[in-house]
Amino acid sequence: MEEKALGALTWIAGILNENDIPYCIGGGMATHIYGSGRLINDIDISVSGKYFSAIVPLVKDYIIDGPKHYKNDKWDCTTISLNYAGQDIDMTDTDTLLMSKKDGTGWIKNKEIYQKYPNVIKEIDGTHVSLMDPRVLLEYKQELNGKHQESDRKFLEKYIKSNY
Repeated sequence: MEEKALGALTWIAGILNENDIPYCIGGGMATHIYGSGRLINDIDISVSGKYFSAIVPLVKDYIIDGPKHYKNDKWDCTTISLNYAGQDIDMTDTDTLLMSKKDGTGWIKNKEIYQKYPNVIKEIDGTHVSLMDPRVLLEYKQELNGKHQESDRKFLEKYIKSNY
């Protein structure tokens, strides 16, 4: 893992852990931690929006956008975007997060997907990190387009087959 990604991950996980804020790392970072070789673009963190008021003062010097409501063709959510030492971190409110179905027929309440399996705790550089279960991650990524998503799905399918 690149040094800036590792530093940002342990920094934000440390803050969330120390303040007893439940969270879940997803996206490419979680896939990378499970063993994928794909480079990390950003760190995606799912957290209940009820904690945003506690999080903002702890990370205020690193906020580049939000908290704010964001909506496009794919997402409808409240987010906070951070940049720590050159690494982007996106925090999304799981209570209200909606993702459009890949086929365009409606919206998925991501909270329903997240609750299917408990988070997985891994120790990364001395910090306990809460990760999205790989089965949840795969289900989530099946609704996303792009070559990097396809690469992640293929990796996760093999990982799940070998580990579950």
